Amino acid sequence: MSNVSHISNKHDIQEQACLWVSKLDRGLSTTELSQLTVWCNENKAHHTALLDMAAHWDDFSVLNELSALFPLEVTPKKSGMSFAAFAMVASFALVSLVGTNLLVSNSWRPWDIFTGVQSKSFITRIGQQTSVTLSDGSIVQLNTNSMIYVAYTPQHRQITLVRGEASFDVAKDKNRPFTVTAGEQSFTALGTVFNVQKNDNQAMELVVTEGRVLITQASASLQQLNNSLSELSDEQLPGILVTSGEKAVIEKNINRPVRKVPLEQIQRDLAWQQGMLIFEGEPLSQALIEVERYTAIKFEIVDPQIANLKVAGYFKAGDIDGLLASLNSNFGITANNSDDNVIMLTAAR
Repeated sequence: MSNVSHISNKHDIQEQACLWVSKLDRGLSTTELSQLTVWCNENKAHHTALLDMAAHWDDFSVLNELSALFPLEVTPKKSGMSFAAFAMVASFALVSLVGTNLLVSNSWRPWDIFTGVQSKSFITRIGQQTSVTLSDGSIVQLNTNSMIYVAYTPQHRQITLVRGEASFDVAKDKNRPFTVTAGEQSFTALGTVFNVQKNDNQAMELVVTEGRVLITQASASLQQLNNSLSELSDEQLPGILVTSGEKAVIEKNINRPVRKVPLEQIQRDLAWQQGMLIFEGEPLSQALIEVERYTAIKFEIVDPQIANLKVAGYFKAGDIDGLLASLNSNFGITANNSDDNVIMLTAAR
């Protein structure tokens, strides 16, 4: 039985396509290749989304790989062009455009000339962080294992946080709102610097360090949002307004009350931007979950009594040796490596 899920929502299809493209970029296993084939054959929208994402990836190698994975020898159905043919044609068209110098930047796609859309994806792998400057001058800093999809139109600047965490320093443009969509929520900047961490489609955190951010449902119309921003006062805006120095936490798609947080907590929440992790009394089990975001190594607590030990200190993200040395010197915890990239933690005897 296939373990490939059936995706019907347009946003979910786009997110799934992003994930498939990232897997293609690092190489597919035999099992993943089989799963991708099943997924592509489920729905024509899957084909389109996959090619769309592949076309604005960092280079054209993904499109070339799609052409190799789905060769033209596959007989197309009479009802229309096969996925293989579509992939090959798209790849050929893109290469042809490069050859004629029509592709002037890697954020532009062949059909953008008709739609006015500029789009591109950015991705970091586990343990990697990067900073990118968008075409309007906005700066995005991506944390570990994160991915965004950028779509700029003459009317709006829309970012989709597919996964992970990102900080946004937004260039002012009163005629084009800047909206970050994460799962079922959207965050619209009103001239601001803010950070969004997506845990899943219904759980995320927003920290605003400058300006204001409006939280609304992702299903809301961008055009209606534009109209609201230009016509309504702050008190009338449809959503929750979060201002500088405030934090909003969303769990199970429910907004907790927005709260003012001390500067020290904001610095701790955003320490990843300096490549650091700061713990101030979190249980060891919780601290290890955060550490795992920055490495392929997993931890297993062998003795349950150490799970609730309070951890405090500054750690370099990804510095497993430094963390283990600290746990050993402060708590006598010993670490043993297994063969499957798991570190077993044991209490002092």
